[in-house]
Amino acid sequence: MNGSREENTDTDPDPSSPESLDDQRDGYSLRLFFAQFLGLTGIVLYNWWVYVIVATNLLISTDEFFSDLEVTGRPDATLFQHFDLTAGIVLFVAFLVRGPWGPNGKRKEWRWLLLFAVAGSVGGHYAYACPEGLSAACRSAEWHLTLPLHHYLHVIAGIFEFGFMTTAVYLARKRTRDDAGWIARGVQATWITMLVGYPLLAIAYLTDRFGAIVEPLFFVCFSMMVAIELLEPRRRPAKLGEVAVS
Repeated sequence: MNGSREENTDTDPDPSSPESLDDQRDGYSLRLFFAQFLGLTGIVLYNWWVYVIVATNLLISTDEFFSDLEVTGRPDATLFQHFDLTAGIVLFVAFLVRGPWGPNGKRKEWRWLLLFAVAGSVGGHYAYACPEGLSAACRSAEWHLTLPLHHYLHVIAGIFEFGFMTTAVYLARKRTRDDAGWIARGVQATWITMLVGYPLLAIAYLTDRFGAIVEPLFFVCFSMMVAIELLEPRRRPAKLGEVAVS
């Protein structure tokens, strides 16, 4: 006999489909472990700026953006570019392996996180042509569109990277705003921090001041969202005494 609960065709997968049997399976799995391991690796690679601050003296001024460290000719520039490129690829695979399913069905933010990872890889492939945070001549040339194409591809990729992640956080907040668990609290904290951070980022970019202080705020927020997406359970925990409806 069918229960009285109304079926939600938008979120509940077909129980006989391969997606349902795999992605919606209760408990832990090798697939989930692999996705989370890749995600952790991607987060470490994405946050190479921590290594720069803690273990090097490569950061000349707090006014420069970390992308300035990837300019050709600067120490370890190629290494940092490869970190960004690899981080994007690894995170893309991690999201793909993890899949879109959450406790209430497909999570709309999942596809935006895939696009975020792609944009991050593109930004890692194309580097700045000159350090705009350190050079007035570089800033002037950038505004007058006289720099090589790869400089602007890096800028555009960065804009899309921020835009895709912001959209993902917004959708996740919308999805979890009525929940009370750690997922909802984490998403809410990330969203509020980003709302506070964007005016500061605009000021830093337009004035070329304090870029190295403001940027890490977003790197931390993005990493938090990646971790939340990968660690969120695929199924809602069963309540005590709950009986499945057949």
